[in-house]
Amino acid sequence: MSDRIIAACDGAAKGNPGPAGWGWVIADAQGHPERWEAGPLGRATNNIGELTALQRLLEAVDPGTPVEVRMDSQYAMKAVTQWLPGWKRNGWKTASGQPVANRELVEAIDRLLAGRDVTFQYVPAHREDGDHLNAIADQAASDAAVRQEAAGTALGSPDMPVPDPAAASPVRRRAAAPGKRASAGAASGGGGSRAIKAKFPGSCACGKPYAAGDMITKNGSRWGHQACGSSGPVDA
Repeated sequence: MSDRIIAACDGAAKGNPGPAGWGWVIADAQGHPERWEAGPLGRATNNIGELTALQRLLEAVDPGTPVEVRMDSQYAMKAVTQWLPGWKRNGWKTASGQPVANRELVEAIDRLLAGRDVTFQYVPAHREDGDHLNAIADQAASDAAVRQEAAGTALGSPDMPVPDPAAASPVRRRAAAPGKRASAGAASGGGGSRAIKAKFPGSCACGKPYAAGDMITKNGSRWGHQACGSSGPVDA
């Protein structure tokens, strides 16, 4: 039987950049949330929140313990598993010759990963049938971004309740059945998902913000304007 623990981490920014936070959760042997932590970042980007969440999670796990990390950020995951070697070879420049964003965080995570047994699992965000641990980490990060306060059992509060995504999140889109496209719905946009009213301000993949109360829809892996499609690839 494997001793590998399962964990998830996530970041949030209300405006991107805007009030930001990070969160992580670690499950017990039965997959139930056991420990969690979240913290504020002041004004920062979503990518900084995602990378900080991963850094704080790795700091909280014993280096000798194998761990599977579940994340909904392809940017953060690819940054430390795929793009990092090329960035080092290029003198911390991207393929287009630009300085690597958030280099200090990436370097810190690289040091934490050295000699450890860590695997990464991408999980889609904001789905009714999505990963429960990732949803908890997402909610913890979102709460920290809004309140700008640290929280969690890891801070000496073992009885602090786990964040409940269902209590604070809008109705989430169900995955389409295999071989079928998701229904566009009456108020859907470029992402082909149901439109909802934004609870918080945020940033669309097009780079422009949306306000609390605006109608938004799922565009690829994130929420954004109804008229916008999925975001393009990150410059690695």
